[in-house]
Amino acid sequence: MAEIFTPFLAAFILAYILRPAFLWLQGRRVPATLAALLTVILGLGVLIAILSLFIGLLKTELPLVKAQLPEWIANTQAWLGPKLAELHINVDWGTLKTSATQKISEHISDNADSLMTMTIDRVLMSGSSVIAGFVNSVLIIFVMFYLLIDWDHFFGLVKNLVPVRAQETVHHLAMHTDGLLSQYLRGMVIVISIMSIFYSVALSFVGIKGAVALGVFTALMIVIPYIGITLGLTLAVLSAILQFGIGSALVGVLVIYSIGQLLEGFFLTPRLVGERIGLHPVAVLFALLLFGNLFGFFGVLLALPISAVSLVLVQYLWSVYTQSSWYQK
Repeated sequence: MAEIFTPFLAAFILAYILRPAFLWLQGRRVPATLAALLTVILGLGVLIAILSLFIGLLKTELPLVKAQLPEWIANTQAWLGPKLAELHINVDWGTLKTSATQKISEHISDNADSLMTMTIDRVLMSGSSVIAGFVNSVLIIFVMFYLLIDWDHFFGLVKNLVPVRAQETVHHLAMHTDGLLSQYLRGMVIVISIMSIFYSVALSFVGIKGAVALGVFTALMIVIPYIGITLGLTLAVLSAILQFGIGSALVGVLVIYSIGQLLEGFFLTPRLVGERIGLHPVAVLFALLLFGNLFGFFGVLLALPISAVSLVLVQYLWSVYTQSSWYQK
């Protein structure tokens, strides 16, 4: 069922995110069909721009890994060799160096373009994966296009399905949820924009190659709690070590990410997004695992907003339960 619902869920969430752009175009007297088409093109353009940044980041990192690998092994031998010798453990460092270099050369090409070509070739070997991916992509774009046009009509039909006696309550919950999600999405866009500029400028000042791509990547990963910033920091530390070794550049990167975390976690997010939606860290990790298993990487991205929607419903049901005569008695 997850495979069936994932494209529709993705289309609905993307339509919700892009709806302000659609309404802005309609406010400029652009016909609904053309406004929806332009909005979909805008969304695809943003997606392509993000993928281009990732490819640019790979182009910077992969050649550095290949170039620095022999030096890493030599440094490891100088540091670890005597300790292993004391324990009477003999390691053939020459064979290890040759084997590791060969494996890296086989699996990591000189640039990201070749890596992408290799990945596409492997995907093409599985016809079902290609067909499923293509069908899901077309389905998401198709459903998103018509949701943008018929958004009010769609929710009008949903409202008619709700019993009259419950419509006021459902409307109140829907407005509460919409307000929470709107605050979250608008706030995250602003936070990501500010942190992209901060990380890009700061990493450029330190001299990290591909600073803009790395900075934007780190800022985008903010949407995945805990895991995102860890991944961004790991890549930045790796870049500093690959380019400058262990020294002042590495210290600079650690300082930048410490300041970035303080800026994002204690100033920007609480004021622009809200107090983290009110979820306990353990609940956040549970949501990441649950929605990741159900809907893949897209589910990880949506774990927090979906949890916010669920939280509104849980809070309402809890208030109904605690005010009931059965509970009070």
